[in-house]
Amino acid sequence: MADQRTGNIELYQQTILEHNRNPRNFKKLEGATHVAEGYNPLCGDHLWVYLKVNAQDVIEEVSFEGSGCAISKASASMMTAALKGKTMNDAKVLFDEFHKLVMGELKPDVKPNHLDKLAVFSGIWQYPSRVKCAILGWHTMNGALEKTKTISTE
Repeated sequence: MADQRTGNIELYQQTILEHNRNPRNFKKLEGATHVAEGYNPLCGDHLWVYLKVNAQDVIEEVSFEGSGCAISKASASMMTAALKGKTMNDAKVLFDEFHKLVMGELKPDVKPNHLDKLAVFSGIWQYPSRVKCAILGWHTMNGALEKTKTISTE
């Protein structure tokens, strides 16, 4: 078990570092139909999430920009990759599952889910001060879908 746990930590660290160094979809999205600004006053992470949703409620494009810690940026980067081509309803399901994951309420290896690569964040609940970093982009995306302009983790 220790070897598997060490492997998971290494995978987590490598994934976070890679997405922090080279975030996917890190840009302002011109023509976005849904936009929200998210802020974590505790640590200063600050981002904007942009979505282009078509008439069938499919997320055609999604991006983010802003500044934040490695966890915040990596989580938002992986979120954008996971949401492209999904429906708004699928995005809300992923939001719910990711939220439960980072709170320690969903064990991806035990309960069926749609998280795929996002499961790399499964141990973050053990670091309560980092949970808000991981979830900021997700709360901001959810706010954008609900047409809420500004989201705070407080």
